[in-house]
Amino acid sequence: MNKLFPTQEVGSLVKPRWRLEGYRGEPLLQEDIAEAVKWGRKLGIENLRELVELLSEGDSASRRSALLEWSAKYAIRFFETAGLDIAFDGEQWRSEMYEHVIRKASGFKFLGYVKSFDYRYYKKAACVDRPKYAKSFYLDEFLFTKENTKMEIKVPFTGAYTIVDWTFNEHYEKKSSRKTRSFKRMKFEAKREFLFDLINEVTRPEISKLVDSGAKWIQIDEPAATTNPTDEEMKLFVESFNETVKGFNCTFSLHNCYSHYEVLAKYAGKLRNCSHLSLEFANRDSRQTGIGDTRTGYKEIELFEEHGFQGNYGLGVVDVHSNFVEPPELVRDRILHVAKMIDDPSRIYVSPDCGLRTRTWEISFRKLRNMVLGAELGRKALK
Repeated sequence: MNKLFPTQEVGSLVKPRWRLEGYRGEPLLQEDIAEAVKWGRKLGIENLRELVELLSEGDSASRRSALLEWSAKYAIRFFETAGLDIAFDGEQWRSEMYEHVIRKASGFKFLGYVKSFDYRYYKKAACVDRPKYAKSFYLDEFLFTKENTKMEIKVPFTGAYTIVDWTFNEHYEKKSSRKTRSFKRMKFEAKREFLFDLINEVTRPEISKLVDSGAKWIQIDEPAATTNPTDEEMKLFVESFNETVKGFNCTFSLHNCYSHYEVLAKYAGKLRNCSHLSLEFANRDSRQTGIGDTRTGYKEIELFEEHGFQGNYGLGVVDVHSNFVEPPELVRDRILHVAKMIDDPSRIYVSPDCGLRTRTWEISFRKLRNMVLGAELGRKALK
């Protein structure tokens, strides 16, 4: 993109109550329908009467499918109205980043819920057989988004390393236990075999479908990238990313947040076909305006530069775990601070730290709108 400081969303947006309860087949309150109408008018959604009628219907497969599309349309228009340059659909079709993929593959068995953070939980599975591609998990969502926006599209895609790290590895550990007496070596070899089977049997087939259907940019989400910060594990992560993206005519980026950037920085330069790192910094930073010593949250950028990363930064300038709405001037100063650090402002893409599913639509919209305004202030400052 030729525009300086292009603005983007990282992935998720909280699902409206009318989408959640409606999809579950639960009766909706009048206030839920009123909320849908309020935001529909604010976002300029056409044919609102059709949605109101749909929300008043009883549960059915066709109604659930239609609700996914309406919710995605709202999220797309939400990002457009906020003024973003690059976005998707707020992941409105997905149950959860991990569970959504597992449900569309074979070889897994769900065991129960585990806590991820705050009051958020995901349904954890065990790998009980070699994973196989059962059905597409992102293609329909991408095609719908492609038909309904003129923004540049970036598809969030849960990475294989994170899926493996978050899954009980029963099948491969049983196999590996017959080959070695070392428990540590058995665990690592089982993880490696599981990881590359998952990449070749599930991840790459879905990427192939997306690319063949016109996807130009795929963001690999790897929150578990530095969970095991040994050299051996980090080399495995790098190898898994490189295997995932090799050979595709597509732009790939990596998203990693709330992580050990002093570890990730050492290996980021070894990632192949990775044009962009989307990283979380606003959560670590002060809320004072200004550049230089005032900016306490961006020092790790120097580590990525020192270790040879030459790609772009998806710079987190908005904290997604707070209702504090960053003023445009604060966003501007965070951008300008890093632009000075790397001496090349064209490498900066302006982003929230992570997806906004922890915030209400009201707060999210204000944050994104100020992010867009802050990026414009940054452009003007450099003219």
